[in-house]
Amino acid sequence: MNILVTGGAGYIGSHTCVALLEAGHTVIVADNLCNSRVEVVDKIKQLTKKEVIFYQIDVTDIAAVSTIFSNHSIDGVIHFAGLKAVGESVEKPLAYYYNNLVSTMILAEACQNYGVRRFVLSSSATVYGDNTVPFVETMNLLPTTNPYGETKAMSERILNDIAKANPAFSVSLLRYFNPVGAHESGLIGEVPNGIPNNLMPYVTQVAKRKLEKLRIFGNEYPTVDGTGVRDYIHVMDLAEGHVAALDNLTEGVHIYNLGSGNGTSVIELVKAFEEANGIEIPYEIVERRPGDIASCYADASKADRELGWSAKRDVISMCRDSWRFENNKE
Repeated sequence: MNILVTGGAGYIGSHTCVALLEAGHTVIVADNLCNSRVEVVDKIKQLTKKEVIFYQIDVTDIAAVSTIFSNHSIDGVIHFAGLKAVGESVEKPLAYYYNNLVSTMILAEACQNYGVRRFVLSSSATVYGDNTVPFVETMNLLPTTNPYGETKAMSERILNDIAKANPAFSVSLLRYFNPVGAHESGLIGEVPNGIPNNLMPYVTQVAKRKLEKLRIFGNEYPTVDGTGVRDYIHVMDLAEGHVAALDNLTEGVHIYNLGSGNGTSVIELVKAFEEANGIEIPYEIVERRPGDIASCYADASKADRELGWSAKRDVISMCRDSWRFENNKE
C-alpha cells in the first residue's frame, strides 16, 4: 500500500517508516521539520535500501495536503505530526489546539475527498487522564491534566464522528505510552531540539556529559520509590504496532493500547541505564511538573489478541539502543 506518514521524519514516525518499508509498503513522508531533521529521511533510505517520497509541508496547510493527495494514489494515512510536550502545552495551549486539531481535520477531509479509507492516529495514554491503572481501552476517559492530552482526546472524537457518518472509513486509534530506545543500527533515534522534554534523551545527554545531571520531577508520588511510574516501550516495538494496526484495519473505529503492560519508575529506569551501559547518571529531585500524574501503564492484551502484536524488547534493550544512538549521533 501507499502510506502517507505525517511527521515521518520525527522520532516515532521515522522508525515506523522503516517498519512500513520492511513490510513492503511504499512511504510518502510529510513533515515541516519543526522538531525533526531532513537527514533522517536519507537514513531511512540507507537502512531499508528503499526510496522514500518526502514533502516538507505543514499539514495544517490545506493546499499543500491536497497536492500530496492529488499527486499520489494513497491507500492509508498514519498521522504523527503534531506538538507533543506536556509541559509546553500547559504554557502554550492555543498553539497545541490549533496545530494538533486542525491537522487532524484537514487530513480527514482529504481522505474523504480522495477516497482514502484507512486512517491510523497517533494518540496517547494521556487521554485516560488520572485514571486507575492499568489503563484499558474500555475505560471512560477522564478529563486530561494538560492541553496536549485534550488535543488527542478531541482528535479521537473527531475521527469517531467521521467514521459514524462514513461507515467505509476505517480508523485505528493507537494510545501509546512512553516510547524510548532507537533503531538497533544506531542510525536513527530521538533528537530533540534544545533541552529534552522526554526522559531517555535527557539521560543519554547526561551520560554523554552534555548536561550536568538529570532533573527528576517529584519524588513524593504514591509509587514504589516516590518517582513517577510510566510504561516504557521500545520505539521499534511501537513502530511494528502501527504496521500491525494498518494491516489489520477493518471498517469502523478500533482502539488499542500500545505499551509493555509494565510500570517502571523514573529511578528504576535510571538504574537500568546504569546497569546496561556501565555509566553513572547523577540526578537531583526538583518540583513536579504541571500536568504529570503518578502512574501510567497499559493493559495491552487487546492488541495482542486482535492484532497479534505485543512488546518484545525489554528496558535493558531500550537503554542500550538509546546509548548506541547517542554515541553515533553527528
